Amino acid sequence: MSGDGPSADGPSADGPSADDRETGGPRADGGTPTVESVAAECETVDAVVGDRVDAVVTVTLNRPDARNALNATLRAELKRVLDAIEESSARVVVLTGSDEAKAFVAGADVTELRERDMLEQREASKRPRVYERVDDLRQPVIARVNGHALGGGCELMQACDVRIAHERAKLGQPEINLGIMPGGGGTQRLARLVGEGHAMRLILTGELISAEEAADIGLVEEVHGDDTFDDRVYELAEMMATKSPVALEFAKKAVKAASRTDLEQGIEYEAELFAQLFGSPDKDEGIDAFFEDREPEWHERER
Repeated sequence: MSGDGPSADGPSADGPSADDRETGGPRADGGTPTVESVAAECETVDAVVGDRVDAVVTVTLNRPDARNALNATLRAELKRVLDAIEESSARVVVLTGSDEAKAFVAGADVTELRERDMLEQREASKRPRVYERVDDLRQPVIARVNGHALGGGCELMQACDVRIAHERAKLGQPEINLGIMPGGGGTQRLARLVGEGHAMRLILTGELISAEEAADIGLVEEVHGDDTFDDRVYELAEMMATKSPVALEFAKKAVKAASRTDLEQGIEYEAELFAQLFGSPDKDEGIDAFFEDREPEWHERER
């Protein structure tokens, strides 16, 4: 990772309109689709902006007949929705499975896997896949793990920035039981989250673990029951969404670099991003608001 961070100059001085806040981006007057208009064309992905918290997009995977298994349609539609979110004024994403599916994502579509040969799988594995799109999204992504997250579903959850699980969820990488192994980043992200020993145990045995054990080993951050699950997910989302969009983006990039560079490179990258934030009007606005004992009025990132 070099010291060259993303540009922080030029956030628009104009805040989002009421329509922008409701739709997660500008109206399609110049051909820019809104998040909700893109999702409306999807069969397996829903998206709602601001239903619980302003500027927070809830993206729901909705393939209940297959417990949200990641088939080609769902993967393609999720990437389209994420692309729209990237270009919108949304500040935080909550990614979840539909309640009807009773799962976050139960895994990859095994029928598709059975039909592929080596060359076809190599083509299907070309990046960016949904895992990289979630990982690289400029907005923070909170995984609302409402049920089982297995195989590719566990890998998708690992690609998110914060993971909050319902107490009923089961998590694991059972690919070894099919004569294969995790192929969506699980051998890499899981080891970084829980350590090599726990990663080896889960990947080599295919063992499924409870949400409580997942929290104990660091695979998820928190576990909640019905009474507090959604309240906590959206409390975190709101806390993030009230922060400067450019500071959120740069802070996410800096933390991600911690597991992808050595310490010296990471500190250099952090220092560069920190310096770039001094070119953003949000730096002065945040400090002025602190001294004036008021809420800051952040600027939107130009896309």
